[in-house]
Amino acid sequence: MSAPVVTRFAPSPTGFLHIGGARTALFNWLYAKRFGGKMLLRIEDTDRSRSTQEAVDAILDGLTWLGLDWDGEPISQYARAGRHQEVAKALVDAGQAYYCYATPEELAEMRETARAEGRPPRYDGRWRDRDPSEAPAGVKPAVRLKAPLDGETVIDDKVQGRVVFANKELDDLVLLRSDGSPTYMLAVVVDDHDMGVTHIVRGDDHLTNAARQTLIYKAMGWDVPTMAHIPLIHGPDGAKLSKRHGALGAEAYRAMGYLPAAMRNYLARLGWSHGDEEIFPTEQLIQWFDLDAIGKSASRFDMQKLQNLNGHYMRAQSTDELMRDFAAFLPHAEGGAPVAEWLSDKTHDKMFRDALPGLKERAKTLVELLESAEYLWATRPLALDEKAEKLLAADGARDALKGLHETLSALDVWSAETTEAAVRAYAEEADLKLGKAAQPLRAALTGKGTSPGIFDVLDVLGREESLARIKDQAVS
Repeated sequence: MSAPVVTRFAPSPTGFLHIGGARTALFNWLYAKRFGGKMLLRIEDTDRSRSTQEAVDAILDGLTWLGLDWDGEPISQYARAGRHQEVAKALVDAGQAYYCYATPEELAEMRETARAEGRPPRYDGRWRDRDPSEAPAGVKPAVRLKAPLDGETVIDDKVQGRVVFANKELDDLVLLRSDGSPTYMLAVVVDDHDMGVTHIVRGDDHLTNAARQTLIYKAMGWDVPTMAHIPLIHGPDGAKLSKRHGALGAEAYRAMGYLPAAMRNYLARLGWSHGDEEIFPTEQLIQWFDLDAIGKSASRFDMQKLQNLNGHYMRAQSTDELMRDFAAFLPHAEGGAPVAEWLSDKTHDKMFRDALPGLKERAKTLVELLESAEYLWATRPLALDEKAEKLLAADGARDALKGLHETLSALDVWSAETTEAAVRAYAEEADLKLGKAAQPLRAALTGKGTSPGIFDVLDVLGREESLARIKDQAVS
């Protein structure tokens, strides 16, 4: 019986959870869920000069927003330095590693000579077989792996296929620096082994690292995890993903009004596919996801596709689901705090819920939803946008509002249906095209030139507020 699947997401806390990292986390999460395993979280915080608690918090926050839960407590790589040193010593004792007393000046000279001779700058192995009794006084040694000098190291990668590295190209890498601190290469291998990681899913920029790390696994006599190195994400133009393309932190996408479910769907499709399917509820993603369906070529990030997909998810959500996501979005939205306070009133909450079916049809993001809903909490007299001002300045616009105010005031029952019938009847009686009546009415009710269906707006605002807004503009 094979061991349970254990994946890990191992970000460096030097910034926010960027979009590439979010996709890596998603693929690890999906694979673990697919096979009933675990996804562990390790914070690779050994670079103390660049690691910050703010970045750790941002990464945890980003994963939580995306709905990517992890098993157990996050593990700090820095806190495990003692264990890393213990393994390095064990390798030295087993003859698989050695103390290197080369000085910084000697190493610089090696690199310079290699460059002058047109060779890659590599350590020349000068302390590989020397007796430590020859060590110069006062020099603290590094610990280097005694890598094989010939043969091949093979990575049978689930995405890249069989990748072969000539061992002569892999020099004796440093495991412990001269100050005793472990290198990334050693720390990753020890942590993955101790955490029981069975599958390493990460960016293909780590492929060369995979060969070096495999040497450490073999030196320790440990099983090498299954590896899957996924292609990087490019912009729509094929260039490396940058901020202008959308290489932003997860928190930026939350503030831009994207739904977690839509983000999961979109990120999954960046490099992975299942036939011609484009829309995957998360349950379906978990059921179908596997590593062999990840492509080898870089995927392209397309903000327009993400927007369209997000709009689909918004339209498909129930009112309760959309209200939940909208409420979670407001603390991160510009101007969201007063709206959250407004929604805390039960009457206002009902008004917003009633308006949602019409609002979500026109919005692709929660930001657009917020903007199109502004008319609900706008205070009288409404501020008008440029288009609304033009509509109300048109010949006959304010006369039409006066007539509509009188007609609508006479209604016994106030609903989308009755107000529509009344507005149509007024337009016909006044010999106006419907737009000549409805457009000034839209401007008066919402302060904007575009809005949800005007009769839905009348219904949601109610008789008193609607008539008051119409009157404000009719007499301006």
